[in-house]
Amino acid sequence: MQELKLSFVNVGYGEAMLLECPDPARQDGTFVMLVDGGSADASEFADRSSGRVPLWEYLESQGPGHIDLMVNTHPHEDHVSGMLPAAELCPPRELWQTLDPAFVRGSMYQLDTAAARDLSQRKFMQGLNDCANLCRVVEDNGGAVRAMGPGASGALCEGLRYRVLGPGEEQLRELRRRSAELYDGTEGEDFLRRLSVLDAAMNNYSLILLLEYQGTRLLLPGDTNRAGYGGIDPALLRAELFKVGHHGQRDGADEALISAVRPKAVVCCASSDRRYHSADSTLLRMIEAQGAALYFSDCPPTASAPVPPHRSLVFTVGAQGVSAGQYR
Repeated sequence: MQELKLSFVNVGYGEAMLLECPDPARQDGTFVMLVDGGSADASEFADRSSGRVPLWEYLESQGPGHIDLMVNTHPHEDHVSGMLPAAELCPPRELWQTLDPAFVRGSMYQLDTAAARDLSQRKFMQGLNDCANLCRVVEDNGGAVRAMGPGASGALCEGLRYRVLGPGEEQLRELRRRSAELYDGTEGEDFLRRLSVLDAAMNNYSLILLLEYQGTRLLLPGDTNRAGYGGIDPALLRAELFKVGHHGQRDGADEALISAVRPKAVVCCASSDRRYHSADSTLLRMIEAQGAALYFSDCPPTASAPVPPHRSLVFTVGAQGVSAGQYR
């Protein structure tokens, strides 16, 4: 029986997941899906001692050579910016995101990052700019951009199905309203205030994807924190592999969420320097206490065994479920 391969690329503080599924109808016999792309900031990769690598370098050296589908869970810089050079290298046939492509084309002009008052504002403006540029690159190369909402479901390729669990309709309405307000005048202190408000809310506007292959379920919630699952039937959250939200910060999950998911494996995408209090020790102990094996996309120091330097964390999924993760 053929197996799906899921690789968490070590992009430092950020997320980039490459999924390769056997399908004879696809190019080279493989359906390729990328979920987020990490940062494009050179400073993120100045120290590569933990194995960090920009997504586009990883794709050049170890990638499958094409991408069928890109998914941007939300336009924060550490999720979207690395997707832009990846799309220039391997233009996808389709891009999924939360923002309406017509709004992106018509309203999201380039923001002046020099106007930012702090690093958070600058990075968020960069992420929004790169989101707009990513859509342009995909469409210029003949690809389609789709806004995804809750309840969307279907087959991605042979044996692989998806369901969008979030954000909810109310969250999507908030996202659309706040995004429209942000671009209705992009100068002055009021703009910066609106920018910071949207930045703070954006994690819980992330796409929450549930994937299923040969009866095994994978839950990929972007940066959704424990407060962002309201309105989702807990039965839908059940998954063998769970990528914990918000880089494993304290608000990424709680006991109720982990009990609903009941994962066998949990991946935490925290950087080796545990920036912004990611890979929170209390959260990690809670996850392990509930019986899940814990893995990391980078190498943060934890109470468990040290994580070796690696370029990617790789799982296979088949008839027997999810394999143990391998650091490569």
